Amino acid sequence: MIAPGQTIDVLVQADQPIANYEMAIGPYVTAQNVSFQNISAVAHFQYSGANLNKASEPAILPAFNNSLVYDSHLNGLRSLSADYLPLEIDTNLFFTIGLNIDPCNRPNPSQTCTGNNGGIFRASMNNISFVNPSLSILQAYYFKVPGAFRPDFPSKPLKFYNFVYGAPNNIPFNTAAMNSTRVVELEYGSTVQLVMQDTGTVTTENHPIHLHGYSFYVVGFGVGNYNPSTAMFNLVDPPYLNTIGVPVGGWAAIRFTANNPGVWFMHCHLDNHLSWGMSMAFLVKNGVGPLETLPPPPADLPRC
Repeated sequence: MIAPGQTIDVLVQADQPIANYEMAIGPYVTAQNVSFQNISAVAHFQYSGANLNKASEPAILPAFNNSLVYDSHLNGLRSLSADYLPLEIDTNLFFTIGLNIDPCNRPNPSQTCTGNNGGIFRASMNNISFVNPSLSILQAYYFKVPGAFRPDFPSKPLKFYNFVYGAPNNIPFNTAAMNSTRVVELEYGSTVQLVMQDTGTVTTENHPIHLHGYSFYVVGFGVGNYNPSTAMFNLVDPPYLNTIGVPVGGWAAIRFTANNPGVWFMHCHLDNHLSWGMSMAFLVKNGVGPLETLPPPPADLPRC
């Protein structure tokens, strides 16, 4: 199962009997009552010497919303090497991710406020909906320009509740998000564990979360609310990815070492969720020496 925007290296072992084979792909969709293109595609894999007149066995795809297939696929991914997996953690983070409903404040509510209870759809992490700053966060950080962002993105949710099975989605605008531009500041070389928890405030959904500037180890995932006392982690050979589809109504845990200085965006790879604010940024401080320091902008950097 490949999430939107995700890249995976695959090693194919051609060790089957000489014949024709089919490789098929189809959509995986977990959102409720959302239209999508239910289109599949088939590629043909032919061994040299195969009988071209003999049809291959038809590929059978699972149902478009079969999350059990996704979970089993994720559970089967392994790294060939996990030499850089952090075992001791300096920074523990817990982010909720999900949709929100903001009160309608627009002049034509019947046309533009199509969310639940006549509100506006938003999306958030830790109930903070990202707002694009007036100035690049990286530029503001490098030149010490005040007011472009806040360095206090919360390390845990502002409110705790039954994230999956008891989300407060039946009270008008109880799910309104806080609009803000905030980052998590990290010391250079610090090790980070981030648990991302899907919520059911509007609906549970598989969210493909992508982190710029880093790949990360997916050390655990599960269905339901994350429980640190029962969660099972793979600290031997976890997959090394740049995007993780957080399971629908579940959670995923990732680890990485903050050794790339700068400002790095993390966001959902579903375009509408990104535009609604399901994103945040990590600000990784400089280390020691030129190899651990953010370089200056190029002389021909375009000016806004």
